[in-house]
Amino acid sequence: MTTATTPQTNAATVGAIYEAFGRGDVPAILERLAPDVAWEVVEPVDAAQAAGVPWLQPRHGRDAVPGFFAALSEHMEFNDFQVKRVVAADHVVIAEIGLDVTMKPSGAQLLTDEIHLWTFNDQGLVSAYRHYADTAKHIAAAGLS
Repeated sequence: MTTATTPQTNAATVGAIYEAFGRGDVPAILERLAPDVAWEVVEPVDAAQAAGVPWLQPRHGRDAVPGFFAALSEHMEFNDFQVKRVVAADHVVIAEIGLDVTMKPSGAQLLTDEIHLWTFNDQGLVSAYRHYADTAKHIAAAGLS
């Protein structure tokens, strides 16, 4: 699926991705990603990546992204996922997210706000995705602290 890219269409795509996430529809998410999407790719790696937090590991390419959703499913039960605000400009969409998650199997709670940064290519596909989160909370939630 490709469309012309505008801030409005990109924001609508992010909204559709979050809706698909809520339904557990990973294929609908993947069809909105560029084949070479950079998922959680940052140089140098951040503290959560260095600590080995499974759901925040870098993934390269659309075929690697299901590993992100598998890690979420394996480690988290979502109690609440709120899209609080979405801001779009040029080829970028920023979403403020509120999370309330119960960790498996420990039962520990991860209650946090984070920012999701979505970058789009000229074809209207997600070319990069990145969490900006409290890495200490994610490290602790993963039982790695």
